[in-house]
Amino acid sequence: MPKDQIKSSSRAKAAIAAVMAMSSLVGGAYYVVRPNQEPVPAAIVLASGTLVQPWEGRELRAYYDRIAKPAVWTICDGDTENVKAGMVETPAGCDRRLQKRLTKDFYPGLKKCIASFDKKPVSWQALMTSLSYNVGIGAACGSTAARLGRAGQYQASCIAATAFNKAGGKMIIGLVKRREMGDATRIGEAELCVSGLQW
Repeated sequence: MPKDQIKSSSRAKAAIAAVMAMSSLVGGAYYVVRPNQEPVPAAIVLASGTLVQPWEGRELRAYYDRIAKPAVWTICDGDTENVKAGMVETPAGCDRRLQKRLTKDFYPGLKKCIASFDKKPVSWQALMTSLSYNVGIGAACGSTAARLGRAGQYQASCIAATAFNKAGGKMIIGLVKRREMGDATRIGEAELCVSGLQW
């Protein structure tokens, strides 16, 4: 997509503002702190509710994802960890699974490969968190988007992440929309990313 077509939007700014209104600055990073719960990075809350869950789609029954290479059993919001045929989950269980995966696996993985990741712009962190959940930590960490983000070139990084629009070697229109400006009901990753850079 041409760079000039990736634009900030009022809906993405509203989503960012809603999460930031619940956030506190702790040690130089933004966290959502809820009573009787561990603090959660604001970027995880933003990524899970605005990007991952809407784009992955929620399936309460395990299904065999043949597009994935290799094909794998999947449940909830694209979760493949410890999923077996016949598994059934509840909506609350899917929420817990997603937050656990993002908090324990993907966000820490990005912190390992990108210095001071948790102190970068929250919308960029959310993009990278969603991207890593979808394509894997290795691909996200080795991407041009990560390289540009490490250099502080966040706008260029938001756009570079749109290159991940293929599955099984073919361009997928759903991935194009997810990576770029979304659709009528879902915010795109680049759309969210650039919308938060003025924050």
